[in-house]
Amino acid sequence: MDPLSDILALLKPHSYVSAGFEAGGDWSVQFPSYEGIKCNALISGQCWLAMEGVSDPVHLQTGDCFLLTKGRPFQLASDLSVPSIDANTVFEPARRGGIAKCNGGGDFFLAGSRFTLVGDHTDILLGILPPIIHIRNEADQAFLRWILKRMRQEVRDAQPGSSLVAEHLAHLMLVQALRLYLSEAVEGRVGWLFALADKQMGKAIDLIHADPARRWTLQELAQNIGMSRTAFALRFKETVGLTPMNYLTRWRMLLASERLATSRDKIPTIASALGYESESAFGTAFKRVMGCSPRQYSRHGKDGTTDQRRRSSPNNLLLHGRDHFIN
Repeated sequence: MDPLSDILALLKPHSYVSAGFEAGGDWSVQFPSYEGIKCNALISGQCWLAMEGVSDPVHLQTGDCFLLTKGRPFQLASDLSVPSIDANTVFEPARRGGIAKCNGGGDFFLAGSRFTLVGDHTDILLGILPPIIHIRNEADQAFLRWILKRMRQEVRDAQPGSSLVAEHLAHLMLVQALRLYLSEAVEGRVGWLFALADKQMGKAIDLIHADPARRWTLQELAQNIGMSRTAFALRFKETVGLTPMNYLTRWRMLLASERLATSRDKIPTIASALGYESESAFGTAFKRVMGCSPRQYSRHGKDGTTDQRRRSSPNNLLLHGRDHFIN
């Protein structure tokens, strides 16, 4: 798989609600805080989006796609001066999919999904993203429009298998939204996601993900992407936010933590599979990155104490820089 697919697979995004929202006339709906990512697309009409902690409201128009990533309360409205009603009262009929309506609908239609990230290290993705991702890129509008049309049909006209189809369409929308955001990302941002847009750095990350157990050296990675050792090291640190060897180590530890939590593999087996000649060398690297020993992490996972395991491996160890970019 490619690096973005690798990380999404590690985080296990699960769409547990796909629904539509239809409104008419003057309207305003206040949404509470939430967990995970909300991925929505405006199929018809226009509205304003205002979020707690974000100074300027965003104007959304037909065809726009937007992701909400921080779980903050927000407001959608035809006019932000209109008194808001509670989203729970509007969306209760659509909790298990379907169409929620405000003022009878007719002027505005929004389709979308809410994703939970089942993996432990949610800040790998959420920590690098802004609270609102507003996508208006025209390049892939044909594909995005196809997703939107299919999703609208599935939520409007429920047929056998509609829930499964909507689930897969929601995943397509999430990946496509991340792709489009990546293509529009402002130059100078630091982090693994933005580095994927750099042809050479993206190839280096791809090489690491394709064979994390390999004893990569700076020289070998640099040669594979056609750069000098020094230029590669500097460029990687500038775009990703850490050195290539640190990135390799941290990616190995993420893979190790997943296997410790979800498999019955022994620690020596995991260590060997990730390129470590001894269990002690692996344990030292794991504790340095994750904040606890492999055995502690594994024990918390087998006991089902996910919250305790997260405290033992705090996500701030996986973030870097002033904007909490992934290391």
